[in-house]
Amino acid sequence: MKYLPLIALTVAISACAAQPPAGVQSVGQSQQPPGAVAQCIAKKWADTSQQQVVSQDALANDQAVDVYVPGQQPPNGSAAVVRPSRSGPGSWVGFRSAGGGADGNAAGSINACL
Repeated sequence: MKYLPLIALTVAISACAAQPPAGVQSVGQSQQPPGAVAQCIAKKWADTSQQQVVSQDALANDQAVDVYVPGQQPPNGSAAVVRPSRSGPGSWVGFRSAGGGADGNAAGSINACL
């Protein structure tokens, strides 16, 4: 019983991290885990742009990852937002735009990894 509050807190934090953040447009779903989808997106963007791509874990063990568009930086840059699917295994993927012309065909590149 003494671990019950810790378990409840862990579940609550995980549920909040799995929710898509405000201002994020849904791009699609994947059967792959979030870490694999995020890695695919980062590789495609890096290969296409020949620039460094920044990824940031939003939840431990690559369970939720933000992949920033080349040239964008955390915490407010344009990014692919990869979260666990709410309906079973896999991932939900969205895109957060910070405005400006840096986004290019970012959403199209994300679709290639779904």
